[in-house]
Amino acid sequence: MTHRPTLPRRALLLATAAAALAPLPALAQAPKTLLNVSYDVSREFYKDYNAVFAAHWKKTAGEDLVLNQSHGGSSKQARSVAEGLEADVITMNQANDIDVLHDHGKLIPADWARRLPDNSAPTTSISVILVRKGNPKQIRDWSDLGKPGVSVIIPNPKVTGNGRYTYLAAWGAALQAGVQPAAAQALVERIFANVPVLDGGGRAATTTFAQRNLGDALVTFESEVPLIQREFGGGFEVVYPSRTILAENPVAVVDKVVDKKGTRKQAEAYLKFLWSDEGQAVAAKHHLRVRSAKVMAQYAKDFRKVQTFTVDQVFGGWKKAQADHFNDGGLYDQVIARAKKR
Repeated sequence: MTHRPTLPRRALLLATAAAALAPLPALAQAPKTLLNVSYDVSREFYKDYNAVFAAHWKKTAGEDLVLNQSHGGSSKQARSVAEGLEADVITMNQANDIDVLHDHGKLIPADWARRLPDNSAPTTSISVILVRKGNPKQIRDWSDLGKPGVSVIIPNPKVTGNGRYTYLAAWGAALQAGVQPAAAQALVERIFANVPVLDGGGRAATTTFAQRNLGDALVTFESEVPLIQREFGGGFEVVYPSRTILAENPVAVVDKVVDKKGTRKQAEAYLKFLWSDEGQAVAAKHHLRVRSAKVMAQYAKDFRKVQTFTVDQVFGGWKKAQADHFNDGGLYDQVIARAKKR
């Protein structure tokens, strides 16, 4: 014999079924994650910058962010992104290592540098020469690096921005001083004949010079010098050449990645904040030359006034410099071939 549930019992069953079908309370969403793929010697700056930006974003947008970093030789890093490493932003020390993302895969638009102020470069640095305490080889300028008996540590210009800037700094300084192009090239050949090893990144070159104690001089970015002195002690002095190159550090959102991940808003804010007073102050504390006149004035004592030139002014821009000097068969390959014969 079948018994019908009483009305209260039927109501209870219906209520239980409805509860089972009701949506579960929303789980807490995982925080958004951004990956910044950058050049070799920017680790410490972006580590501090990330902390400042994450706090700013939490305060203004109410959102937690996980900010990850990847560092290495600039060209190798750029190729990794072009080949599939999902960087939300790329932060380099020269434009041609960002152009790669348009030229190989159309990950960004061709006019990416116009999207932010200062050709999308919020900071700069300069190439300087680090020598051992007392400067025993009496190195004062680029020409001294080409003298017999001087050993110079320079990262590989084929794969590092640091190395390319060093090569162009010596060549361009000679041209700016009125030296004929053939003589400028001969100077660079003499310098590279004095290079015992071409490391794959600026930080690796620092290790070779400061930790392995190889070489009489290290050419590096000005922003790297205080870190070397803190980490390895006071056994070094910095030499400012009479003329040197201005290294501009451009940044870009990687459009195809952020649109796929849904992180465009966060990535764009992350880069724009580099121009804020807070972001510029973090950069200046890491001995990067900043665009803000106000912040630069606050840190003026940390930066020597020097005569500089840019890649655009002397070499016709990075695209031309890359094609003329660093592409396979270019002038750099010729310089190395001749340097080996010296």
